[in-house]
Amino acid sequence: MHIVFLNPQGNFDAKDSYLTEHPDFGGQLVYVKEVAQALVDLGHKVDIVTRRIRDAAWPEFAEDQSSYPDYEENLRILRFPCGGDRFLEKEQLWPHLPAFIASMLEFYGDALPDFATAHYADGGYCAVLTQARTGMPFTFTGHSLGAQKLEKLGTTIANWSNMEARYLFSRRIAAERMSMAHAARIIVSTGQEQKEQYAHALYAGAVDPADDRHFAVTPPGVNERVFSFESTDLDAEVTAALDSRFGEDVGPCTVVSSRLDEKKNILGVVKAYAGNAALRERAALVLCVRGLDDPDKDIAKLGGAEQTVLREILDVIDGAEMRERVYFLNIGSQLELAATYRYFARRGSVFALTSFYEPFGLAPIEAAATGLAPVATNNGGPTEIFADGSGVLVDPFSAEEIADGLLDGLSRHAALSKAAIKRVQETYTWRQTAEGYLAVIDANRSDTNNKAIAQPRELDEAERILGFLRSLE
Repeated sequence: MHIVFLNPQGNFDAKDSYLTEHPDFGGQLVYVKEVAQALVDLGHKVDIVTRRIRDAAWPEFAEDQSSYPDYEENLRILRFPCGGDRFLEKEQLWPHLPAFIASMLEFYGDALPDFATAHYADGGYCAVLTQARTGMPFTFTGHSLGAQKLEKLGTTIANWSNMEARYLFSRRIAAERMSMAHAARIIVSTGQEQKEQYAHALYAGAVDPADDRHFAVTPPGVNERVFSFESTDLDAEVTAALDSRFGEDVGPCTVVSSRLDEKKNILGVVKAYAGNAALRERAALVLCVRGLDDPDKDIAKLGGAEQTVLREILDVIDGAEMRERVYFLNIGSQLELAATYRYFARRGSVFALTSFYEPFGLAPIEAAATGLAPVATNNGGPTEIFADGSGVLVDPFSAEEIADGLLDGLSRHAALSKAAIKRVQETYTWRQTAEGYLAVIDANRSDTNNKAIAQPRELDEAERILGFLRSLE
């Protein structure tokens, strides 16, 4: 089959440039790349359709087409103009998406792909626009939903104007509702995601979360070529570099790897350390943040929101006088990250992800595959991932519980590491994810009811959202 992935935000290139360095270049791009490659490995042709950027600050995304090493024949990255040449944040793309899809359809002409898979709200809107023109069926993978973000950011009637101006919630939620209503199937990572996130009042009437026929639970996977317990040629180099910094007798550590996003709650782990002397004595804290070698010097390179998060982290570290127990690592690639994980796993370390809410939780299963014992938020997907007891679950809003969970993980590292590796290998691989997509696509291709829909109206859900906010007062 010929399958197209619709993912206008962020971008894709052979070197994974800027991955995790910007909110638009996060785990969603890893997910799309890995599923696309797994589908090619299973014998299919895949296009990733994204935005072309001709901006001196983003030279990697200027070509109309490119690919990944070893996938040049059957996996294309197709870039189309959308809102000019300069980089635009995802919230600025909405008015330009119809022209984006028009360019894509002109490119394909009569040789349309067999099926589309749409990612995030803007990709879903693109799929709806495509279906309106061609009847092409699609799956929708939300990754995260606007209604949850609206609530987590504390949106109220009083601050609605500012929040809407920054995040364009009315457009995002309208796009999500259309995507849910018209998708052949909604792909979710966990049953909890289906039953809880899609049951939000702002999606009422667009989808019934109790209708299992409209959903497919298909967990993400781990790139086993990168994240595994087995050492690679890079491990010796990483070990030498880290030994020179930590000393060869370094003991167990708590490892965090995340972008500086408030919702990822790195601050929660730092506060756990600040408030627990036993934890500070037991294990150092290692914060892996791409692009950050020296936090005091490099903070000026960050965006405003990231600077705010980092300043809060540094204030807590300095207030607790624990600089000597906290290390920042700038890791430039997934291969280096995996080798770093293995280095700390050999020393009995844990991996912490304490997001306020995590739709799935790809980072802890990647870390688990290398031998780190996972300690993860009990809000969201990790509750299903580690339901078998292969990880420690903690309340992200309680620094005390995070500290207790980290100490628990450190004390049971050997047993947790063994169980977590087994869990990942049996359940969470990208091949299994791709096979889940194919099962949905195969089932839907035999459905003769696929047809073009009415052209979607202008995106606007402001009144619906305001009504919801009033109901909370």
